[in-house]
Amino acid sequence: MNKMKEIRIEKVTLNVGAGKDQKVLEKGVKLMQNITGIAPVKTITNKRLQAWGLRPGLPIGCKLTLRGEAAEKLIPRLMHAKDNLLKETCFDDYGNISFGLPEYMDIKDAKYDPEIGMMGLQASITLSRPGYRVKNKKIRSARIGAEHRVKKEEAINYMKEKYKVKIGERE
Repeated sequence: MNKMKEIRIEKVTLNVGAGKDQKVLEKGVKLMQNITGIAPVKTITNKRLQAWGLRPGLPIGCKLTLRGEAAEKLIPRLMHAKDNLLKETCFDDYGNISFGLPEYMDIKDAKYDPEIGMMGLQASITLSRPGYRVKNKKIRSARIGAEHRVKKEEAINYMKEKYKVKIGERE
């Protein structure tokens, strides 16, 4: 097989949306720190939405990106929380896998913390191939050909082979 066609994990992104409630945001920050051992970054709103009570500069969530070995270690724990079962709708046409976890306690090795309580989060896994960085370079960036992008079927097969994930609906 061509080395440039091998699929790999580019990054894993975890996200907790809290809205305007700062207590929920602090719980989300603590949750992500407990799961990964890394402090997340707070996301800040840029728009004013009167109906939701949002104003520019207000923190409304937190996010965390893991790459390399840390991402590789976290994925089996996240898949364990989903019982190694994902819906086909979790996969998009560009090599991204996104799913939600309603309770963080389902994650392997995650302990219940009474200060956090019951809380969930969203996870996104981005798959890519070697050479994909060409698209994001500042100097001499170039387009990525359609045959080099990770397609939905390839992402599904990768997750089935590497992480023993089943595709379908819950029973």
